[in-house]
Amino acid sequence: MAPVVPEPRLDDLVMRLKSAATELRSGELAPERAAALVDECARLATEAGAELDRRVRMGAAGGEPVPGQLALGS
Repeated sequence: MAPVVPEPRLDDLVMRLKSAATELRSGELAPERAAALVDECARLATEAGAELDRRVRMGAAGGEPVPGQLALGS
């Protein structure tokens, strides 16, 4: 089993999504603020998905692409 490696970028995105969800659930937001927060959640979720995809493509260790996957340009 591979060692668990800290993932600060992904952890930060998850923390920000959780914070936004808590704020949305409070029910105390003006409609404009709630809409902006929903847009922010969508952006954060897209970033998290892209980060996860990048990590899968790079493999668990060593930075080598997973066999059968094309490397994405940055």
